[in-house]
Amino acid sequence: MTITPAMTVGDIVRDHPATARVFEALGVDYCCGGKSPLARAIAPSQLGDTLERLLEAAAEPGPDDSPRWARATMTALADHIEATHHASLRAELPRVAALVEKVFNAHASKDPRLEILRREFRLFSADLLSHMRKEEEVLFPAIRALEAGQAAPMSLDHPIAVMIHEHDDAGAALARMSELTDRFTPPAGACPTWMAMLGALRDIERDMHTHVHKENSILFPAAMKAAGRTGPVPAGGCGGACGCGGRHRAHG
Repeated sequence: MTITPAMTVGDIVRDHPATARVFEALGVDYCCGGKSPLARAIAPSQLGDTLERLLEAAAEPGPDDSPRWARATMTALADHIEATHHASLRAELPRVAALVEKVFNAHASKDPRLEILRREFRLFSADLLSHMRKEEEVLFPAIRALEAGQAAPMSLDHPIAVMIHEHDDAGAALARMSELTDRFTPPAGACPTWMAMLGALRDIERDMHTHVHKENSILFPAAMKAAGRTGPVPAGGCGGACGCGGRHRAHG
């Protein structure tokens, strides 16, 4: 198998899904930041050890949720994203919102960051629900039509660029929530609700990495290729840096 420093992080995870665990452990973003070459994503002093770990992980079977979606049809992948990641988010976002509200009401006097976390999560949740609707009602149907040989109802460049932009915004919001909670670490004496809230936020972050990777690194490039586009996939609002600090918050 071939994994080189010149390969992008997203391509490595696309071809070897089990390597996602290595990037998660290193804190390397392989979804919104998937366009970065490994040599740029990893410090030079860590590159040799990271390559070894990636090769070891690539030799192992991937997790159950990581079949080789790169070999699936675009329709199958879009259906999978809606049935798993979108459905999970629609169930989890209201539940986590209630936990965030409960923790804020009980403990904001002890940790003023909880007020910022509550505001950040409300914006994140509203933006993400809007984002999923646009994918399900506009972009994914256009991709399915294209694959079925029908005339595409629109150019895919703009809607894909918008979706990538909004992925960047979601990643930046998750990064801010992680910072506000010391990487989702419960403080000393945290009540069970506080711990449940942090665990749920951590789970959303982990699922979003997989979710966005399937779109940015697999579905969208395949759709652009099917549409006859030979150039790069349109860039998102912050170039996939996933650390814009909210400067590119989605509109729409």
